[in-house]
Amino acid sequence: MKLIKKFIRILMAIFRAIYKLIDKYIVVPITKLILLINDRLGNRTDRFEKWITRKNTLIFISLILAIMLFLYVDSESTTIITDSAKVLYGQQVEITYNNKAYVVEGMPESVDVTLIGRQVDLYLAEQLSGGTVVADLSGLGEGMHTIKLDYDCAINSVDAKLDPSVVNVTIYPKVSQTRTATIDVINKNSLDTKLSISNVELDNSEIVIKGAEHVLSEVATVKALVDVKKLVKPQIGVMSLDSVKLVAYNSDGEVINNVETEPSKIGAKVTIESPKKEVPLKVVPDGKLEFGKAIDSITTDITKVTIYGDQTILDSIEYIPVEVDISKLNENKTYDVIVSKPSGIKEISNTNVKVTINIGNEVSREIEDVSIETINLDTTKYKAVAVGENSSKTTVVVKGTKDVVDAIDATMLKAQVDLSGYNEGEYEVTVNVTGEDNKASYTPKTTKIKIRISKK
Repeated sequence: MKLIKKFIRILMAIFRAIYKLIDKYIVVPITKLILLINDRLGNRTDRFEKWITRKNTLIFISLILAIMLFLYVDSESTTIITDSAKVLYGQQVEITYNNKAYVVEGMPESVDVTLIGRQVDLYLAEQLSGGTVVADLSGLGEGMHTIKLDYDCAINSVDAKLDPSVVNVTIYPKVSQTRTATIDVINKNSLDTKLSISNVELDNSEIVIKGAEHVLSEVATVKALVDVKKLVKPQIGVMSLDSVKLVAYNSDGEVINNVETEPSKIGAKVTIESPKKEVPLKVVPDGKLEFGKAIDSITTDITKVTIYGDQTILDSIEYIPVEVDISKLNENKTYDVIVSKPSGIKEISNTNVKVTINIGNEVSREIEDVSIETINLDTTKYKAVAVGENSSKTTVVVKGTKDVVDAIDATMLKAQVDLSGYNEGEYEVTVNVTGEDNKASYTPKTTKIKIRISKK
């Protein structure tokens, strides 16, 4: 019934189009021509009216119009009758087979269909056809088969040619295996920077995969793709997700498409938290002051910030460094500094800080007997000892303003040698000194020492 109504609407549209053509190209021009002639004749309209109303005149005019209409309709009908072609790209292939027992490989998802016929028939065929390509495999069993594809065309006068029209397919028996699904959270960047997903729990992690045996042997993992974008107004707490997509992957991380999962989708519970930590700001002066000057004090308008991110990253951060370029500075100065987010931190409560540095005159002081430590040595395999006299301790020259230098003692200093990458043997290594107070500078008098590394 719907097809009949659609066909009637198409015919009515064609008739309306023909009427508009006749009205536009015949009736209106002739009317305009008669009015023009009548206007030009003026007082002689009576003579024109007598001529136009003569029987012979009307016959000739009708004959001329009939010939013109015939020629026009003949040209249009020639166009309509002449065979034309219309290509329909990407027509879906519908397969009929026992999908509970078998798996089909080699069947294209879509084919191109070329329709050949009169233009009016092509138009109707395009509008009325189901637009599906049918492959009937019912009754076929395991093995290789040559299949002819058919196109469901509603107009018998139109020929359909398919590309391809014949395909070779292989039918395999369908087998099943059980796998444990892993979780992959995607589109994390769409989540508010202050929020973090701490846990995802699947409603069911045991998944049955189905397909040809040689395909299932390639499945390395089945992942449940938890899409953060599908969470409606994410907030702290436990949120539910329906229809989590399951995807099979091979060992190279590539998607295996011809594998069925049962169930095809599952549910998940997503736990959202907002891990945060308050840490101090630590101003790190960069560069050298003008000769004879030292930093007397460093103050900031804010001393702490709150950082947001994964808990494991938060636990590893003790402070936020704020670098200030003090090159050639010889007087007090206030800086506006942007606070950079450490790697892995999603959000920081304050991104701007004012740093005031006060300058004083530089003095120096020596602190003796600072023990030299070794770091980054694989102590499970090796041990290290200093070679030579006075190789285990050093004297450190501390420079800064008098108040700063006087407040520093040996317990606030670290003298170290970095042994990362060293194996058994004897080496000359560089001594590095750091201090708790970054307003001062520290230089070891012993810049290099000899270290002997031996196996335990």
